[in-house]
Amino acid sequence: MNWRAELLDQLVFYWEHNLEPALAGLTDEEFHWEPVPGCWTVRVGEDGAPAIDWQWPAPEPPPFTTIAWRLAHIAIPVLGLRASNHFGDGSLTLENAPWPITAEAGVGLVREQYRAWREGVAALDDAALLRPVGPAEGPWAEHDMATLVLHINREVIHHGAEIALLRDLYRARFTSG
Repeated sequence: MNWRAELLDQLVFYWEHNLEPALAGLTDEEFHWEPVPGCWTVRVGEDGAPAIDWQWPAPEPPPFTTIAWRLAHIAIPVLGLRASNHFGDGSLTLENAPWPITAEAGVGLVREQYRAWREGVAALDDAALLRPVGPAEGPWAEHDMATLVLHINREVIHHGAEIALLRDLYRARFTSG
């Protein structure tokens, strides 16, 4: 069995058949729509720079998040930081991330980081999939790269499905009686 191909196929299939189509036509209004009060989102901060609402650990219960937040989460902490740390120069951080404040920028950023992650995983051989991920993954440093790839796949699928659902709810609010 070619494990790298299986791991990639899972993510690529989801991307091509679910997430990428779900992002088509995303508007700025949908991107920033707050279906409930107190949502976490991506906004222009007091200093005029884009910023994401964030707290670690997250409060219990965690705040509801907008499409903007979820898309930025997939793009930066899920895909971007991992691609930078494992396949790039490690320079991307939460502090210097280009948090997107428009739908176009958010979709573009998640596409860019998806490509970087996908290309990095595609270059792994069996030995690389079995090596520990190292200090970039903090307390999970001893887990192997295949475990990280599976985790990233789950995160993209999970948050991507939430984005698709939020788009359905946004659309339905204009068509329900």
